[in-house]
Parts: sequence; C-alpha cells; structure tokens
Amino acid sequence: MGWALDRSRWTTHPFYALVILTIACGSIPKGYDEGGFSASVKLDSFVADYNLGPSHWKDDPTGLADRKANITSFNVLGAAFGALFTLQLNDRIGRLYSWRVAVVVWATGLLVQVFSSGMYGMLLVARIWSGLGTGALTVIAPLYLSEIAPARTRGLVVSVYMVILLAVLAMGFFINYAARLHMPSTRTQYRLVQSIPLIPVGLAFLASFHIPETPRYLLSKQLHDEARIALALLRGKPTTDPEVEFEFTSINHHLRAQSTPVSHWAALKETQSNPNYRQRFWLLMTMQTIAQWTGGNGITYYMATIFEYAGVVGTEQALISSGVYGIVKLVFTMAFTWGLIDYIGRRRCALTGLTLQLAAHIYMAAYMGLTPSSTTTPTLTPKTNQPPQQQYSPYSSTQSDEIFPTRIRNISYGLSMSLHWFFQFAVVRVTPSMFVELRVWGAYVFWACVCFVGLLVLGVWMPETRGVPVERMREVFEGVWYMRWAGGLKHCDRGDGEGVGDGEVRSEREVMAK
Repeated sequence: MGWALDRSRWTTHPFYALVILTIACGSIPKGYDEGGFSASVKLDSFVADYNLGPSHWKDDPTGLADRKANITSFNVLGAAFGALFTLQLNDRIGRLYSWRVAVVVWATGLLVQVFSSGMYGMLLVARIWSGLGTGALTVIAPLYLSEIAPARTRGLVVSVYMVILLAVLAMGFFINYAARLHMPSTRTQYRLVQSIPLIPVGLAFLASFHIPETPRYLLSKQLHDEARIALALLRGKPTTDPEVEFEFTSINHHLRAQSTPVSHWAALKETQSNPNYRQRFWLLMTMQTIAQWTGGNGITYYMATIFEYAGVVGTEQALISSGVYGIVKLVFTMAFTWGLIDYIGRRRCALTGLTLQLAAHIYMAAYMGLTPSSTTTPTLTPKTNQPPQQQYSPYSSTQSDEIFPTRIRNISYGLSMSLHWFFQFAVVRVTPSMFVELRVWGAYVFWACVCFVGLLVLGVWMPETRGVPVERMREVFEGVWYMRWAGGLKHCDRGDGEGVGDGEVRSEREVMAK
C-alpha cells in the first residue's frame, strides 16, 4: 500500500492537468505584452495611427522616445497596482473568483486598447486598466497552483506558469513577423495582432467554470465538504479514497495549527518586528530590485529595436531574431527551473545568471561603443550584419515561496510582486530614453554595473535554501547577514531529522503568545 500511495503522487490525472493548464494561462497577458504587443508598436499601421514616425519628431527625438515608452510601459504601471489590490481580493472571494475577475479586467482593457484607433490618451488609460488584471494574475495564478499541488511536485507545477509565459512571449514576435509579411498596413493589422491572446485566455476563462476552488482556501473558510470534494476531483479519486482522506487531514491539520487570521497590516508589522523575518523580507526585496535593474525586461520589451541598432537588416529580420531570443530564453529558463535549481541550488543559479548577464552586457557595450554610428543619437539605420549576443537567465522565484512561513507569506509575496512591477515599469519607461541619452552602449554599461553590484551583494547576503524545509528556514537566517554566504544548516541535517526543526513554528507561537 505504501508503495502504491507513493507512486500515485507522481501520477497526473487528466482533469488535474487541465486545471493546471487553465490557471497557468493567466501568464499569457504578461508574456504576450512583453513579446507580442511590444513588437506590434513597430508595425507600420500602429506607427501611422499613433504618430510614431521619426519624420514627425526630427527636432525632438526624446519626445518620440517618451511617447513610445508611455505606450509600452503604462500596462506595467497598472500591473503594479493590480498586484497590490489582489492581496485583499484573494482572501475575500477566493483564488478562483479572483482569477476570473482579473481576466475580465484585463480583457476589457485590451478591447478598449485595440479599438482606441489612434486616440493616444484613451490608449494609455486602457493600458493601465488592462495592466490591473495582468498584475493581479501574476499573484493569483502561482498562488492557486501552489495550493493545489502536492509538496513533491509543487515546484514543477508552478513552473508551468513561467513556461507558458515565455512560450507566448517568443510566439508574439513570430506573430508580428507573419502580420507584417502577409497583411496590409491598416488598422486591422495591429488590431488582430494585439487581440490574439484573447483566444487562449478566453478558452481558459470558460474552462475555469468547470474547475474547483483550491482545497486549502475552502478549508480556511471552514467549508470542509466542499474542500474534500475539490481535493478528490483534483486527484481523480473518490472522496472515500485513503490517500485523499490522508491529504485532506494533513492540510486541515496544518491550517488548524496556524494562528487565527490576521490583517495584512499586522502581518506586515510582523515582518519588520521579527529580526529573522526582517532579514528575509529585505533580501527578497533586494533580489527583486537587482533582477529588474539588470536590464532583462528592458531588453525584452525593446528587443526588435535593439537588434536593428546592432545591425540586423530590416524589421522582419529583427522580429525573427527576437523570436529566436525568446526561444533561447525559454530553453534556459526550463533548464534552470526544471533541473539545475534542484541540482546546483538556488544561490548558484542566481549568481550564474548574474555572471552570464554581466558578460553579455560588457560584450554589448563594447560592440555598440566601437561601432562608429553609436557615438551619436541612435537611429534605426543598420550598422553591420552582426546580431547582438544577449544571454539572459532570470532569477528564480522559488525563494519567495519557500523562505517565509504561511503566516506572512501572502503579504510578503504580494508586496514583492508589486515592487517587481513598479521597477519593471521604471525600467521599461526609461530604456528608450537611455538609448538616446547614453548612446545605446551606455545603457549596457549601466546594466553591467548593476550586475556587478548584484554579484557582490547577493554573493555575500544570499544563503542556499535547497533542501531546507520551511519549518527550519529560521536556522538559515540566524546570525550576522554578511556570513549568509556560508549558508545552510550548520548544526543539523537539511532533512527532517533532529535538531531545532520547529524553530519556525516556535517563532510563530511566540508571536501569538505576545
């Protein structure tokens, strides 16, 4: 029986796979905005409709850069607020209903955006509104997936979200290439390109009416019967099955062991009043800051333009090259999240990614700086036939899920995602101006400096958490912060053996007692 139960944990029931796919489609708005929409801004039909032609801005290249940056970045600004609003929505109406609300907000904003028809102000308002839904989905979807997945496969299940996001990102460049090649330069061209994500997300929205709320949320609301039925559906077994009953009992016991619900403000105060929690909180915020200002998202949003700066002849070739870049990004992300992160650890993956980015930025700074035309205000005139060699490896988001106890995880993760979006807005907003004011190569110098500082800071501060149970995470963050690089559990095993393994639980009980 024991072997059979263990084997069944690795069995994916078709309905369970459908649930994962449905909710993971919440990553499509973010992925397509970074790939499909950012590239559609360069379509001749869109350029003509929104007065983005260089010929109209000969005396004000900075003004043109600002206009393009506003159009591209205002969705990201809305997403920052959407991630914040979701904190309250998640707890009030549940994960599934919150997911549907976010999809409706994003879709209505996208429809207004598509039919703005050259009205610049209306386009910006629509971008912010759709961004609210996009940002909310980046919090809701991973949370839902983490709550329905068994502990052993939680990382794999949540990573489906990121894989779909990057696959859609890469696909967006190829869709723009096809539209540019086979469609006339009318409004229908960019409208069709920008409307594409409505199809898969719309299908996922309809499918969401046939999937359950997460058992953990239902149990937190004392809906025991509904929770048991939901869990049985997800596992593809009857409610009387011993494994379903065992998992149900485990979840219920874990939730009952937690303290009574506290307000978000109380949870936030706890992250700052507890020295151990405070170290973890600010480490996560530092990681988000470094991850955004190393230039990864700025490069992704303006990849087609960067390829043209670097000498790829023609917009069509730039779009194809951008699509290949997206595929490489997808492959490396899958390699890190599905293999290396558990093999070499979180710390080494993060530092390896930063090192690769630093090397790529140094190369690009030298390449752009040594090209004669890059010493003046950059244009879209091809320079050479050599494409840029940009390597990107994103930070793992795994630590944001595993370094906090349940009591403060929601507020910590939500705030970190909001910070992620605010910084992404800043990066996307200023990147075109950086290309103008810093002559392209200077932007790469700036990003390289951030990578270098990030290597020093995280190299000292970031511990290794691979194999450390959440209940024992407190031990990893004991002592002075500048010795965190030594990491790990020094006085006991990383497993569930003896030691002060209840440190995290004991800390929460101490807080409750006070």
